[in-house]
Amino acid sequence: MSSEEFSIHVGGIGKRYEIYTQPADRLKQMILPRLNRIVRREPREYFKEFWALRDISFNVRRGETVGIVGRNGCGKSTLLQMICGILHPTLGDIKVAGRIAALLELGAGFNPEFTGRENVFLSGMLYGLSEDELREKYDVILAFAEIGEFINQPVKTYSSGMYVRLAFAVAINVSPDILVVDEALAVGDEGFQRKCFARIEAIRDAGATVLFVSHSAGTVVELCDRAILLDRGELLMQGTPKHVISRYQKLLYAPKDRVAQIREEIRVSSVDGVNAANHPAASGHGGTAAPGNLENIAAPEDEIQPYWEEGLVSSSTVSYENRGAAIETPHLQTLDGHKVNVLVPGGTYIYTYRVRLERALVNVRCGMMIRSITGIEVGGASTSLPQNALPVVEAGEVINVRFRFRCLLAPGTYFLNAGVLAMLGEGEEYVDRQIDVAMFRVMPAADRLATGFVDLDVVPQLSIAS
Repeated sequence: MSSEEFSIHVGGIGKRYEIYTQPADRLKQMILPRLNRIVRREPREYFKEFWALRDISFNVRRGETVGIVGRNGCGKSTLLQMICGILHPTLGDIKVAGRIAALLELGAGFNPEFTGRENVFLSGMLYGLSEDELREKYDVILAFAEIGEFINQPVKTYSSGMYVRLAFAVAINVSPDILVVDEALAVGDEGFQRKCFARIEAIRDAGATVLFVSHSAGTVVELCDRAILLDRGELLMQGTPKHVISRYQKLLYAPKDRVAQIREEIRVSSVDGVNAANHPAASGHGGTAAPGNLENIAAPEDEIQPYWEEGLVSSSTVSYENRGAAIETPHLQTLDGHKVNVLVPGGTYIYTYRVRLERALVNVRCGMMIRSITGIEVGGASTSLPQNALPVVEAGEVINVRFRFRCLLAPGTYFLNAGVLAMLGEGEEYVDRQIDVAMFRVMPAADRLATGFVDLDVVPQLSIAS
């Protein structure tokens, strides 16, 4: 494949920073090594080296959408800043073909004393547009920003939402050949975010190259043709978004004592596999990432299985007061009894827990609820109607509770509730309840047509009237 087919070429880049313990060390580093060299002494360094990135190589084809994922501090933003020319690599080279628009820090070029209109022209010129081009686009920019007459007021008087809308409106209307987005859309209300994503999709569909950093697994799978996983400044792997995301989430939720092991397994499986993440000749090609030797994850797409992820543990559990019953061992499992918390969409699973009775209770029934990461109650069930509850359960007895369900949820992370109701006095009350007692994740599904939290098994049809 010729270099002319690439919008972005990244070849063996590294970025080194000098970390000084105290300000005086910076001055010493500027003066003393030079003096030592003059008197022919071995110069001493007064700083510690920190490599934010090491030996990163990949290519991005024209019209390709590539997602970059990784834990905080892995070097994603540093990489994008070097691609955009804001930072220069210590080692290696970067080549970019075409006009680039970067949504790294929205409004970074705005002057707070200038009006919105003045900043449109200032920011637009920084993107490389001429004054005539900006005049032609001005009405479109203003309509997208939706700030009305405030366009003629100093931006220092704007709310944060107005500021972001104007900055995005300028950046997105420069007709880029390459669009670079660094989680800049995690701001504003939901309506604005959807509008931004729609505009990005339109730019992508028009043939522009998109380089996209996001912590949202679903967004990466939906928007991207390929994904790259960075960790500790190293490119661990690249391949199809579905397989890269599965490995990224395995690393993200890993217990601290297993992070190094899982990281090495990902790195080794990537180098040994088809995608060979750090091999320049293999970079820039799509295709399926090699499954490697990772236990429980990333089998070929037609064989992918649910699995248990040790680090996927709820930290937001809220327990009601125990009033005669105790909920124990709530978890999800497959139909053949294997404990899981990472589910394949469309699969059938069992949510199960035990209830140990500490005193005799009457009219006992149990329930469950699945909630989204923002607390929305997605769906739940109870074991019976009140009139069909267990009439009497004696102290010391154990109830095994099982809820069988089909996973028709959108990719993402969810939380489980568990509750036990009984008749106390004249009314039904909780005798134990656990909120967010367990969490699970639903794998991305590239072929999913359903929208929203739940797949309603809608059958779409199109017909052309003659």
